[in-house]
Amino acid sequence: MKLRVMKLIYIVEDHEVIRNGVVQYLSLSGYEGKGFGTIQEVREAFQAKVPDLLIQDVMLPDGDGFSFVKEMKEKTPHLPVIFLTARVEESDRILGFELGADDYITKPFSPKELVLRIQALFRRLDESSSDNSNVYTYKDDENTMIIDDNEHVLSINGAPIALTAAEWRIVFYLASNAPNLITRSQILEECFDYSFESYERVVDTHIKNIRAKLRPGTWIDTVRGYGYRFSGKKA
Repeated sequence: MKLRVMKLIYIVEDHEVIRNGVVQYLSLSGYEGKGFGTIQEVREAFQAKVPDLLIQDVMLPDGDGFSFVKEMKEKTPHLPVIFLTARVEESDRILGFELGADDYITKPFSPKELVLRIQALFRRLDESSSDNSNVYTYKDDENTMIIDDNEHVLSINGAPIALTAAEWRIVFYLASNAPNLITRSQILEECFDYSFESYERVVDTHIKNIRAKLRPGTWIDTVRGYGYRFSGKKA
């Protein structure tokens, strides 16, 4: 019998009532939630143990959550992150996703919806690591890309490329569906589990960041007015 390992989730939120409420709701949903009121507190917790998921507020008494997530992503690129914040501007959402967030939830929020999004995120991660033979090779001109979906490692001409969790899902989804044209809405639905028009610019931002990393080679083509297509040929 395979034992179920409880997922560890850090919640960084300076409002005590909200923080404790989320921790309690996560506990009732089968997760181990640990709450922190400051960036310094959670930074010290990271030194002891990296969580399975970080739920991060933005406005905190000793700094901003965006900067902290950027710091953590540099150390652990595949760390799943959900922003939970009162910052509702589109520019804030885009910045959050640029930093590698897997989701962005604004306050006020439904604890039930938060848990559903967490479950969807973990389900995607579990599904992507369940296949023991997902190692693929692609060619683009004189360049070779290897995608190892078992280890979530991507390399070009033997050099590893550091991708965030969201960037990884997008590249893998596009490559897996090549040479089909993929719309922004499809990417949102398949890679993020939601499909709101206001988030489609987030896809463009991710693609821009991905292209900057996938050098040399082109790899992803823009189909104007439609979406994107992976241009690498499977070897």
